[in-house]
Amino acid sequence: MSYFDNIRTFVRVYELGSMSAAARDQRISAAVASSRISQLEDYLSVRLFHRTTRQLNPTEQGNIFYEGACKILEAIDEAEAAINSITQSPRGLLHVAAPLGVGRRLIAPLIPEFKREYPLIDLRLRLSDRKLDLTAEGIDAAFFLGVPEDSSLRIKKIADCARVLCAAPSYLAERGAPESPQQLTAGTHDCLNLRYPGAPEFQWPLEMPDGVQRFAVKGPFESDDGDVLTDWALAGLGITLKPVFEIAEHLSSGALQPVLTESPPVPIQMALLYTHRRHQDPKTRLFIDWMTPRVQADLKKSTL
Repeated sequence: MSYFDNIRTFVRVYELGSMSAAARDQRISAAVASSRISQLEDYLSVRLFHRTTRQLNPTEQGNIFYEGACKILEAIDEAEAAINSITQSPRGLLHVAAPLGVGRRLIAPLIPEFKREYPLIDLRLRLSDRKLDLTAEGIDAAFFLGVPEDSSLRIKKIADCARVLCAAPSYLAERGAPESPQQLTAGTHDCLNLRYPGAPEFQWPLEMPDGVQRFAVKGPFESDDGDVLTDWALAGLGITLKPVFEIAEHLSSGALQPVLTESPPVPIQMALLYTHRRHQDPKTRLFIDWMTPRVQADLKKSTL
């Protein structure tokens, strides 16, 4: 298997553009990753990468070999998937991604049960609120809030998640509750914004009497971590827009209170994303079919 290990490492180095990043992805040391590339180059008698202290770029031979290497690995994956399907014993490594709030509250608690039922499947859960490239980052299935921009991905809808505008009692006591959505854009109130490179939503869509309107809210605080916004809201720093399931406990306790309830945020779609090829893998199909009803059931428990 060492030759195939070398090929897999090469593909990840090529896709990630970094020896250290590929090593982390493969759960090996940078020295092992470098050694595998060197072994592959010795075997092929070509240079696959131009290396400097700061950059690593594929050579012409590296570009050619990458195309063939992907076909080789895809053929192996398909063969293994076919065997797993016949034996009805899905096995192997599954890479799953999710936004921070979704992953921490809904997905991570279910992983131990999934592992108990399917002990031959090892699962790697990556949590991030940033935009992910499923193909480049080797993700088998990704939970997603919103509408994906990549039309080539397959999507399985899980639910429409209710959202709420809310703030801490201390903030409302000091600043008062907003009386209209327009106050959110006029600087009358501080809004806590989720912003990160590639974020699809920089405005808050609210349901108004004459239809949905989008408000470019203002505020001194921003973060690319949704839980940081929750902490800031609890500390009385402003108003935040959150999926109800993320802050259900704080709403129940009164630590956060809904505002502008007559103009609520538009619900946001939660879905699972995957590529067509990934869905051919029995363990990926199994994970999607197993997770979907359980996440739906947990979401129903978190309602206003």
